[in-house]
Amino acid sequence: MRVLVTGGSGFIGAHICRLLVERGDTAVIVDDFASGVRARVDGMPAHELDLAEPGATLALARVMRDEGVEAVIHLAARKQVGESVARPLWYHRQNGGALTAVLEAMLATGVRDLVFSSSAAVYGDADGIVAEDSPTVPVNPYGETKLAGEWLAADVARAEGLRVTSLRYFNVAGAGWPDLADTAVLNLVPMVLAQLDAGEAPQVFGDDYATADGTCVRDFVHVRDLADAHLAVLDALPRQTEPHRVYNIGTGIGSSVREVVEGIRSRLTDAPAAVTRPRRPGDPAAVVADVSRIADDLGWRAQHDLDDILDSVFAARAQ
Repeated sequence: MRVLVTGGSGFIGAHICRLLVERGDTAVIVDDFASGVRARVDGMPAHELDLAEPGATLALARVMRDEGVEAVIHLAARKQVGESVARPLWYHRQNGGALTAVLEAMLATGVRDLVFSSSAAVYGDADGIVAEDSPTVPVNPYGETKLAGEWLAADVARAEGLRVTSLRYFNVAGAGWPDLADTAVLNLVPMVLAQLDAGEAPQVFGDDYATADGTCVRDFVHVRDLADAHLAVLDALPRQTEPHRVYNIGTGIGSSVREVVEGIRSRLTDAPAAVTRPRRPGDPAAVVADVSRIADDLGWRAQHDLDDILDSVFAARAQ
């Protein structure tokens, strides 16, 4: 199968592309390479294109025809929460415009199957075990663009006969291969490592939550498992009877911020102890994915735990 992967040179995209190639498929990358790394997709057909720019639909449709694309995995998006709050109009134009171009190009070329990269951010300030039918009340423009993307993809699928599955990622970390490690400092694991590398104590925001150790609990999913979930969904799309499905992608197991920090410190020598800061506004005590739907429908389950995630991060750092 020839699969278009938008944002394929990014942290998650590169893992998906490598798994596609390893099983004998062709990954066709479309990326603006603003935050991705070209070396991650060496040897794969790659096209530089900003999907939010005028004329992107025609350019993308040309790529899809020329490359014989049969299905699409759409990852390309802006995803920094703080930036989305500061630039909401730009975020809606970027993320909404990119998805619109993908859908228009699919219709123009007759491609029916789409895996859409969504986010647990659509649940907003949800607390506890979160299922796909939990309320979706995003609390920032980034989350809003992902929920709006799900709505748009579902509407077009119903009207035009597409098959779409949206995947709501929880907290992605780890490295499937050392050369594909996360180079951005945006999530908890790389942030803690950056603080320690700078000789600073890692920070824990709040230790008085109603959790086992008082710190926030989150669902951390290994990026290799996340990539594998995309392939499982991709393979199931031709048998999908409804226009649009939604799946949570996580482990169903919560790990506390303290557990993550201490897990990192235990793999280092003489790492300073964490410093507790006041709670941050809007941080729920615990958010863990209910992953029973994708397990029941497709038989997919995460295979890696927090130790596997941290081991893979440190293996990548040793390279």
